Amino acid sequence: MKILLMEDDPVLADLMREYLVECGYDIFLCHDSKSAQKSMNDDRFDLFILDINVPGKSGIELLKEEREFEKNTPTILITAYRDIEHLKKGFLAGCDDYIKKPFELEELEERINNIKKRYNIQNDILIEIDENINFDYHKRELIFSDGSSVSLSLKESEILRYLINHKNRVVSTSELTQNIWSYDEIPSDATLRVYIKNLRRYFGKERIKTVRGVGYCFES
Repeated sequence: MKILLMEDDPVLADLMREYLVECGYDIFLCHDSKSAQKSMNDDRFDLFILDINVPGKSGIELLKEEREFEKNTPTILITAYRDIEHLKKGFLAGCDDYIKKPFELEELEERINNIKKRYNIQNDILIEIDENINFDYHKRELIFSDGSSVSLSLKESEILRYLINHKNRVVSTSELTQNIWSYDEIPSDATLRVYIKNLRRYFGKERIKTVRGVGYCFES
């Protein structure tokens, strides 16, 4: 699981990073909103952990901008504020959870575990799609119950993983492209349809459904 952590307190940031790395997470640390925003645009993450009060834009402002571009990466906000107004603003901006300083690192870990359950995010090398197909995201392979396997391209793997993480929900074309491609690399609808067509060779139209005029849905 790849996590972007934005925290401007260097001591707390190092403690959080070390703890989460020991938990098996891949952590990318930023100390201000400018570097965090660049990382969000250049890379893809499974989770954002954003401190509210950092140099530049606040964590709330940064999250609000991400949501406006239909980037639905799960987000935990961190704050030293104790008032209810900041909590309300955080949830209105689109955060999934909220944790107040000071906090135990074990509490943060449990909140991450809850996010993983809600969004079906898996740390395992193999993602079990059903009794006949496993998906190895890191090797970009589909592994079938008869022992055969097939390789996927990078973008096919990223599309499949995103759809699986949001299975049984209609994912709009815009959401899919915004969360997989960089801003200056957004593909045409025709290019996206080619990737979907390639994936359907293994799952069929019954599994990856087109919702006309909206997007796609991966059904379990």
